Amino acid sequence: MFRDRFQGRAVNRRTFMASAAATAGTAGALPVLSGQAHADTRSLPSLWDVDRSVVNLENAYWGVMPRSVEEEYAKQTRYLNRHNVTFVRDGIPGRERTVAMDQVRAEVAQLMGASKEEFTLTRNGTEAMQNLILQYGSLRPGDAVMYADLDYDEMQQAMDSLTHRRGARVIKFSIPEPATTANILDAYRTQLKKAPAGLKLLLVTHLSNRTGIVMPVREIVSMARARGVDTLVDATQTIGHLDYTLSDLDADFVGFSLHKWLCAPLGAGAVWIRGSRLESIEPCMGNTMFPAEDTRSRSSVGTVNFAAVLTVPKAIEFHRGIGGSRKQRHLQSLRNYWVERVRDIPGMQILTPDDTARHGAVTSFRLPAMRDYAQAQKMATLLLKKHRVLTVARTGITRGSAVRVTPTLYNTPQELDRLVAALRQESGAFL
Repeated sequence: MFRDRFQGRAVNRRTFMASAAATAGTAGALPVLSGQAHADTRSLPSLWDVDRSVVNLENAYWGVMPRSVEEEYAKQTRYLNRHNVTFVRDGIPGRERTVAMDQVRAEVAQLMGASKEEFTLTRNGTEAMQNLILQYGSLRPGDAVMYADLDYDEMQQAMDSLTHRRGARVIKFSIPEPATTANILDAYRTQLKKAPAGLKLLLVTHLSNRTGIVMPVREIVSMARARGVDTLVDATQTIGHLDYTLSDLDADFVGFSLHKWLCAPLGAGAVWIRGSRLESIEPCMGNTMFPAEDTRSRSSVGTVNFAAVLTVPKAIEFHRGIGGSRKQRHLQSLRNYWVERVRDIPGMQILTPDDTARHGAVTSFRLPAMRDYAQAQKMATLLLKKHRVLTVARTGITRGSAVRVTPTLYNTPQELDRLVAALRQESGAFL
């Protein structure tokens, strides 16, 4: 049961879904937040217990568990604390750890429209992508790898490490601004055409943690494949955020974080490897717990937070209760709510286009003085200390630093209004 603070009544999942559907009208979609928000939309934040003394607009870091998922996590933690190694060693008939963990793998696979046998679980998205990058087995000394400035820091570092690990050459390029679909594809097409013959591996981030831009992954994968180049897709920011399945990406190797937009507890991620390409990714550090033909040999076998992993199905259930397409549209509407209200601020630059294919909830902004990271950090600090609005400064963008804003389902229009008012008040100092 959920407690609806706005209506003062308890609601279960069925009531919540009925309310969301009624709000949406005949299309069954959550409403777009323009102007006055519908009362039923305001019931969504009541499904979370969060500290509202600070407006948290830094939700791309990780996803706060809704109350129902938090309760499931507490339940799983109590169970593990009580049964501990007896559970882990499959000593409880009907509650074997190997079966329970494999069911989690199956749930993630079903959500993404793929086979369970093509998935393995990891501790987070960074580990998932590092496994794919560092265990990519088709590199020979002198081969080249490529990535862009908007890719995640740790993934860039892993790609760079292939120089001394595998003797690879590293090619880095910049995503153009404005980052329209045409401009992005043009940049990748140009880079692939002029790349050396030995280019073997391309890193592509589905949604950039720096600017929020959503890449046209399928088209990029197709261009790379036509030149014999493999693509590793970093989807850590998109599972549970954008409405898609693996067939929409058409990639061969994808890494996920399950504790971001799916709102599972911290400590859950996953790797997907197309079955026909498993041999291209080496077993993780010589993993022999599983046979080489088992995808699970491509991740670490160390002790994990079992309670966090076992809570993933509850997070998936919550996600499905809202609906993938509804959730995406609502997250985009939260982004649009604040973006529409700051466009006319002098010097304001929004780093994601309004094209719904190119953004989700994450968007960064830049004012003229903020190209310098210290100034971007100054703005983020000012928003937090003076206005109690949490954002984050992002660097590593070729055209200049920015401040990232990421609302999520528990945020309200009133909280976004506080951001808008703060930006209007402070922007003049950053021209």
